[in-house]
Amino acid sequence: MSQANPIRLFVTHLWENSDDYLRVFEYLESSRNFFYRNSSKPEQRPSGDKEAQKEEWRKQIAPVEAVIGLASLYPLSQDLLTFQLLYAQASQKPVVLLKPFGSQQPIPKALADLADEIIDWDERALVDAIKRQARHEDTTRWDTIEFKMD
Repeated sequence: MSQANPIRLFVTHLWENSDDYLRVFEYLESSRNFFYRNSSKPEQRPSGDKEAQKEEWRKQIAPVEAVIGLASLYPLSQDLLTFQLLYAQASQKPVVLLKPFGSQQPIPKALADLADEIIDWDERALVDAIKRQARHEDTTRWDTIEFKMD
């Protein structure tokens, strides 16, 4: 992964920029040396019925290497979120599912079954999961804890 070869991502959406949708990009932008290209376009809602929306999602998901699923969208529209994740799965696109931000509620089994990896909201966990799922890169980062002994 480099600037010349960014990871291509799709973030699930319901044709609007939700707080969690925007938060994903805040996390990705704050990560150093992580390059990505966003294929999701929530601002380009197609005119027409649900089938037109599904076709636009297919176009947005087709070129990506990984899909980031937002579990927080599930209560808003189970069928539309499920469609995006099912299409990703059918297209052999790995799905990294983010738990609802700030919530301890368990992820519904129907949603968890569509994910390759489920993570909490953590910048490092998100970037590492994307690298693992999209490029099969295992990060060998170490946590360093500094303390003084008196």
